[in-house]
Amino acid sequence: MKTADFDYDLPQELIAQDPLEQRDSSRLLILDKETGERTHKIFHDIIDYLHEGDCLVINNTKVIPARLIGEREGTGGKVEVLLLKRRSDNVWETLVKPGKKARPGMRLSFGDGLLHAEVQEVVDEGNRLIRFEYEGIFEEILDQLGQMPLPPYITHQLKDKNRYQTVYAKYEGSAAAPTAGLHFTEELLKEIKEKGVDIVVLDMPLLDTRRGKDLMGTFLSDIVLQVLSFVAESESKNIRQRQAEGIAAAKAKGVKFGRPSRSVPDNFDEVHREWREKKITLKEAAKACDMPVGTFYGKIRKMEDEKQMTGEQNL
Repeated sequence: MKTADFDYDLPQELIAQDPLEQRDSSRLLILDKETGERTHKIFHDIIDYLHEGDCLVINNTKVIPARLIGEREGTGGKVEVLLLKRRSDNVWETLVKPGKKARPGMRLSFGDGLLHAEVQEVVDEGNRLIRFEYEGIFEEILDQLGQMPLPPYITHQLKDKNRYQTVYAKYEGSAAAPTAGLHFTEELLKEIKEKGVDIVVLDMPLLDTRRGKDLMGTFLSDIVLQVLSFVAESESKNIRQRQAEGIAAAKAKGVKFGRPSRSVPDNFDEVHREWREKKITLKEAAKACDMPVGTFYGKIRKMEDEKQMTGEQNL
């Protein structure tokens, strides 16, 4: 067997880049294991293939926004970090890209200094152990700075992070969504249960409809399922609200976020002019000012934007 045996053509135009507004309206491909016949349906039709006495096991893992985009301190080089597994409070096992340059001791910065990190160790399969440094609650900072770890063939930015969660997601920790469950809705799960299909969450005995077939057991499982859906929807809203309140309170006390603004050196205007006249490269200009490339370019953009605004106001 060769890896080439698994190659197949996947036209870009057939890759869904954005989720449908109605989860269970997505397409569903049915393969008859006896005849090999293929039938195209929508996901809600899955109920026709589930029967009384069947058991549906659901994974209530909640996906964290585990993809962080930052820069190497000192050089400004772009770095992408994917969180895989939490080893301790502040240390995560990660995938880093580009990986070869991510040596122990390398310092990283995310969100203009809201989150700092240092590579501690290279472990199995080239993964990196990274220790994060921050003020506040890591999960809330991650919710603010992190992105959902979408597959590489999804190029559109996810507008609503909750669309990469199942309606019953509760416990955080997964770096990838249990995609088989993304298309279930609360209404569809209710219909499936009413059909006599058992629904089980392995780590939640109360939500195991194989047990307690009496009225009280059914009532309890209904309540738990509704609570899971409610928690999944409201938790994200609560986090954003706490973030906004915390940031507002900190600003009222004079707290400054991010790294302190770096003053420009005396030769900045001269170096800027030489770069604009293409006498030196961007890298050479940044080096002449003793700045990372990203910082030098950011100062230029800010200065030119301010000049443009001043000019418009004087018109």
